[in-house]
Amino acid sequence: MSPALSGKVTDDALTTWALAASRGDADAADRFVRAVQTDVRRYVGRLADDAQAAEDLAQETLLRALTSLHRYEGRAPARLWILSIARRAVVDSIRYKTSRPRVSDLVDWQDVAERSQPTGLPGFEEGVLLRSLIAALPEDRREAFVLTQLLDLSYDEAARTAHCPIGTVRSRVSRARATLARSLMDSGTVLTAA
Repeated sequence: MSPALSGKVTDDALTTWALAASRGDADAADRFVRAVQTDVRRYVGRLADDAQAAEDLAQETLLRALTSLHRYEGRAPARLWILSIARRAVVDSIRYKTSRPRVSDLVDWQDVAERSQPTGLPGFEEGVLLRSLIAALPEDRREAFVLTQLLDLSYDEAARTAHCPIGTVRSRVSRARATLARSLMDSGTVLTAA
């Protein structure tokens, strides 16, 4: 089996591993988790409100996937299946946070650590700006943009992950692009390809 397609594990390979893992193959489960963990981290990282929460949500997603893998039947590609679990983990986290009182005046150690990193690197400021602009998008547009533009899912796969029609995903991505373009023009920043 050739799981890699230009360095990225194919959906067929992931689905094969997930199905084998659902039948008790521990090696296939390990390969599946290793193959999807980067996509899961990137996806929840764009949806979560801070880096530590994103890491916790990625771990929560992988744990949920492993505990329910025995029920996976392959009706959808495994990548979509696990990204749906990730989406639910983020939604559950947001619901939990909004139901709890907010704690204030706590120092976010990760934010402090990130601010102490060197900032003179080429593209650093543009990366920070782009991340903040993406974070400022409305949640539905941000999700569609991240799924299609950053995780390279097709519009159909993104629609299944987000549980909405494909036309809605196309519209959200289009609006997200327009908003990002306007925001970049307003900031006067020109992003260059690395």
